[in-house]
Amino acid sequence: SSFCLFSGVCGGEFSVLRSPQSVVFRDGSWPIPGERIPDVAALTMGFSVEEDLPWPGLGVGDLFHRPQATVLVTVKGVDKLPVKGFSYPIENAVPFSLDSVANAIHTLFSEEMPVVLQLAPSEERVYMVGKANAVFEDLSVTLRQLRSRLFQDNSILSSLPLNSLSRNNEVDLLFLSELQVLHDIASLLSRHKHLAKDHSPDLYSLELSGLEEVGKHYGEDSQQFKDASQILVDSLQKFADEMFNLYGGNAVVEVVAVKEFNSPLSRKTRSILQASQSKENPYNLAYPYNYDYSVIFNIVLWMMIGLALAVIVISYNLWNMDPGYDSIIYRMTNQKIRMD
Repeated sequence: SSFCLFSGVCGGEFSVLRSPQSVVFRDGSWPIPGERIPDVAALTMGFSVEEDLPWPGLGVGDLFHRPQATVLVTVKGVDKLPVKGFSYPIENAVPFSLDSVANAIHTLFSEEMPVVLQLAPSEERVYMVGKANAVFEDLSVTLRQLRSRLFQDNSILSSLPLNSLSRNNEVDLLFLSELQVLHDIASLLSRHKHLAKDHSPDLYSLELSGLEEVGKHYGEDSQQFKDASQILVDSLQKFADEMFNLYGGNAVVEVVAVKEFNSPLSRKTRSILQASQSKENPYNLAYPYNYDYSVIFNIVLWMMIGLALAVIVISYNLWNMDPGYDSIIYRMTNQKIRMD
């Protein structure tokens, strides 16, 4: 869009397919920095982030009702997908991960074993923690498992309109196997519905690169690429609805579409330069202001005042206590003395 050209180089689109009423996304074309997408996921789940996010697309929402799950699907090989929901251009599409969100869930809900599933089928990368190990133990994750899963009776091949895609081509099968994973995640979770109703929030992070391979193999003007894009959009919409319903309408389902990720090398060099400057610190500058400072200061201040007042009140009452009120204790003591 023309808005992107003024604000910087945009390399993709961030879309919110489904979200509960407690999470407020505003309709608009505000670009979101690619490296802040994990912070959006953290804030929607009610976690704090290190750096303030001045992005108008996300409203405050209901702080007391946080979503029970966040599902983020990254689709490589396309700038945007015509999905239903709010969509925002991505500025500086650098590779990101939801590890920080997963760590926050583990730290706060370690005893309740939340479901955390991070998956990139084409790269055979999988990370399952907590109850995810029990729920998704039958999930196909290697390319060989995915291929054999596609040719089972209850696979998506029997129900999907393949159009120009072929079940004999490796590239097409890789793309279809990723859609099979989406289908299997929802169906396996539907057998363990109690996990969607527990108190701990769950996290699903999926990376799909099958469409990118279809584009490279057939060309982006080909009928195969157009058909694959349409099939993917339909599958994502269906997956979003299924996950949203499994969590009783209390889940956020998001899609990140990127043509290709920018190399984050420039950011790394900049951070190294910043670190070397701060070590030397030639101007004797103060340390950067921490936004939690005022919060921590207030907590400590009022707790100290409260404890000081409590000590004064308790001490005063102990000093002025009338021993006559403890007549039972004195009577019991006197009787024992007499008996002795």
